[in-house]
Amino acid sequence: MTVSPGTLGAVAVAAVGAVALGLAAIVGSPEPAAIVLPTAAERGEQVYARCMGCHSLDYDRTGPRHCGLVGRLAGSVADFVYSEEMKQSGITWDVESLDRFLADPAGVVPGTLMTYAGVADEGERGDLIAFLVASNADPERCGEGQ
Repeated sequence: MTVSPGTLGAVAVAAVGAVALGLAAIVGSPEPAAIVLPTAAERGEQVYARCMGCHSLDYDRTGPRHCGLVGRLAGSVADFVYSEEMKQSGITWDVESLDRFLADPAGVVPGTLMTYAGVADEGERGDLIAFLVASNADPERCGEGQ
């Protein structure tokens, strides 16, 4: 049987709600406790902590900055040194290309200077991409027009 991620999410929310109702009944509270689940972008920020050894949202480090990443041509940050393979990859960063690259950087762009093996877990990778997309859309994190 195939279960879509949306179904799994609905099942998880229903299970959490049932637990809250059960706890409310045990404690004697007239209403279930409010449960706040982290969003994908919030979970992705935790995954991004692994990237921060080489990357930052707003400035270049060993790796290029990530503000302005979504919609940007790979290998195009001014004054950042990329491999020729990355510059010639023709990739424009979007959800799909980020998912492929983050799953297997060296497999997608052989010769990339990024030595990180990638984010194997599909859920963590999706959360990380949600964080990058949300950060790029947030002027407080990335400013206007990056």
